[in-house]
Amino acid sequence: MAVVRSSDIGNYLYCRRAWWYKKQGVASENQAEMATGSELHRQHGRKVLASTLARTMGLILLALALILFVAYCTAQIL
Repeated sequence: MAVVRSSDIGNYLYCRRAWWYKKQGVASENQAEMATGSELHRQHGRKVLASTLARTMGLILLALALILFVAYCTAQIL
């Protein structure tokens, strides 16, 4: 059974003929532009991943700071 990827659906919706050519193994004439676009998508994906990791790290550090603050206040009261 063939795997249908979201890019296949996007290609089909954009241009059925281009999708069919790709399935037939016919190379596109604009390989340089496609390579540039793929690299841009790769760079964007890395930036999204980095920002997600930074946000997660920030939330973890915020939670740690709150825990330490509560522990400090509790120690001062007792």
